[in-house]
Amino acid sequence: QVQLVESGGGLVQAGGSLKLSCVASGRTFSSYTMGWFRQAPGAEREFVGAISRSSANTYYKESLKGRFTISRDNAKNTVYLQMNSLKPEDTAVYYCAADRSYYIRNKPGEYDYWGQGTQVTVSS
Repeated sequence: QVQLVESGGGLVQAGGSLKLSCVASGRTFSSYTMGWFRQAPGAEREFVGAISRSSANTYYKESLKGRFTISRDNAKNTVYLQMNSLKPEDTAVYYCAADRSYYIRNKPGEYDYWGQGTQVTVSS
């Protein structure tokens, strides 16, 4: 069992930056591929990006490449999402998720554990 707790959300002006953190419980964090998803009101949960167990590989939603960066620190059981040049359309609840698969996957149903989410609001 893995418990995930996100933090770092908030209100930011367009063009600003935020860094989200997700801390995992347990001693097996490095065994999981970690993903970030987001869900805007009335919309389906969508893939933001993911990082492999060793940080060797990352994969992003195409439209977010260059603005969002995922990293992890296995010693701290933490995965991060750095978001730059934020836009009002980035407003959503952001979730981190853990996947036991070795491979990076992008569908919510493929992930095994989820955090409670953190709200990000970007004002224009």
